Amino acid sequence: MQNYLTDRKRAQGTGAGGQGTHHHWQMMASSTALVFLVPLFVFTFAAGLGGTYEEVLAYYSRPFPAIITGLTLVVVIIHLVRETQVAIEDYVHGVAEKLSLMAVAAFGYTLIAAGLFALVKLAL
Repeated sequence: MQNYLTDRKRAQGTGAGGQGTHHHWQMMASSTALVFLVPLFVFTFAAGLGGTYEEVLAYYSRPFPAIITGLTLVVVIIHLVRETQVAIEDYVHGVAEKLSLMAVAAFGYTLIAAGLFALVKLAL
């Protein structure tokens, strides 16, 4: 039966998964956000660096440093998780791919939760 199939029919269904454009725009949005957030974070972090414990607590209890730090943490980790997922999808297949994708997502969201928890403890 394979002899009667055209090249198009044999190739149909083996192409892209259809999520490339969506992923591309997600990565473009997070990259654009990082262009602004990373320098803001560096300057914000540098301003609080070198103080005593009480000074750092007072610094991060202000809204601007806490918000910039939290946004940067979330956007960087989500960007990292998406990039890691692409690498896994390209190079790992089968059950290992599914397990790796779940592990990366779980690790990323655990890092976000731990980082935001620490930031809230600092800020409050």
